[in-house]
Amino acid sequence: MACLLGIDNGLTVSKAVIFDENGREIAAALRRVPQQIPQPRYVERDMAGLWRATAEAVAEALARSGRAPGDITAVAATAHGDGLYLLDQAAQPLGAGILSLDSRAADVVAGWQADGTAAAALARTGQEPHASAPSALLVWIARNQPERFARIGHVLACKDWIRFCLTGSIGTDLTEASTSFTDVSTQAYAADVPGIFGLGTLNLPEISRPDHVVGHVTEAAAALTGLRIGTPVVAGLHDVTASGLGIGGYGEGIVAIVAGTYSINETVTRQPLSDARWFCRNGIAPGEWNAMAISPASATNYDWLLDRTFGAERQAAEAAGGSIHPQAAAELQAALARQSTLMFHPYLFGSPHGAGASAGFLGLRGWHDRGDMLRAVVEGIAFNHRLHVDALREGFAPREVRLTGGISRNPAIAQLFADVLNLPVTVPGTGEAAAWGAALCAGAGVGLYQSPRHGPPAREGVTFDPQPERAAEMARRYALHGEIAAQLAPIWPALEALAPEETA
Repeated sequence: MACLLGIDNGLTVSKAVIFDENGREIAAALRRVPQQIPQPRYVERDMAGLWRATAEAVAEALARSGRAPGDITAVAATAHGDGLYLLDQAAQPLGAGILSLDSRAADVVAGWQADGTAAAALARTGQEPHASAPSALLVWIARNQPERFARIGHVLACKDWIRFCLTGSIGTDLTEASTSFTDVSTQAYAADVPGIFGLGTLNLPEISRPDHVVGHVTEAAAALTGLRIGTPVVAGLHDVTASGLGIGGYGEGIVAIVAGTYSINETVTRQPLSDARWFCRNGIAPGEWNAMAISPASATNYDWLLDRTFGAERQAAEAAGGSIHPQAAAELQAALARQSTLMFHPYLFGSPHGAGASAGFLGLRGWHDRGDMLRAVVEGIAFNHRLHVDALREGFAPREVRLTGGISRNPAIAQLFADVLNLPVTVPGTGEAAAWGAALCAGAGVGLYQSPRHGPPAREGVTFDPQPERAAEMARRYALHGEIAAQLAPIWPALEALAPEETA
């Protein structure tokens, strides 16, 4: 039976997952990829180190699978979108890769908001630029590192770097190409778009469909990964789109939600509809667009609180081969069963209200325990997703939600999402959604499936229907949550001014 390899490079780990052609996971391996934060707002990683970690994960997954290298029929990579991975004219890494958590270009974007550039970009490209958009980062480099800018040979995204390491071919795919420089209507590069941002001619990578074979595993890549020389590699796709595809949430009338580092909320449309509240980006095929309403304000807040309130217990549980999550889930469940004044805005690493917004608890009392704090954080995460989903509801009228991400495995949290959104929420049984989405493209590329959308369906999961009384209560709390954020808007800059070196 044919096997497919999906590679998923997130913001902290690189995963390699081998599936059979029916979508069953055979083996997986991961490597942590260290982030480098040399100063506030910079979030980077070593590009050569990322490739080494990815190759090690592939080699381990292949060894665990018990399959011969020749059993891997095709390979596809997915990875975090936006950010910037530059090569020089000799196709060598040009500095560290810049992750999508980087916000060094926040002042560039603020200037664009003030001078009309953002509005012009929205009209032309279907999105307003943000701090980690390739357009903003390239302008920042041009202004602050002109020697580096002058040496740019190729402008790539994260998964395009992995594709290059596997095959030696340089290019990108339809979904990734639309992060900054494509015309929203034609879905192709437009010569005048870089000029909107004050950029001259750029050597942008050739665009392929996500399921098109763009190269084959080289001898050098085979030596590191264990893959067979000549194994087909398809173009791959942005991990946001890959996750939606992998959970059966890529389609009209569905909102696919990824509750991870970012609050990801997306729906497919057959017509390009632009709005400042979402990115209108290319789908996996021409004539399809993916409306993505996102912000860096989701489950990372939950992990942050676990580290700080369950620290010693978490270390002990993991040292014993267990997990702190069952205990946290029990305390969260107890807190959800009682009334609480406590609220949390999940803006530890960013927000939908600009780079200046910060996180905070309000309504905290001496009798609250860490379970109450967990509830406030999880509620705040769900409320932030609702902010984005409400925007999508105005444009696209979705009927259901598909939810993935680590916290979605907790039934109490999945039910909370259903109550907060007042929509049915399905948590599919697919574990590695992004890797499976990439594997679907790989399978389509070599003819196993008619298209990435015609592979084996997502594994059946559990659907959570909203509870009317609870949904009404969550609606009241959500309204107050939003009112508090509006009142805090002029306070956040004053807080930042207390320690400007932390936010510079």
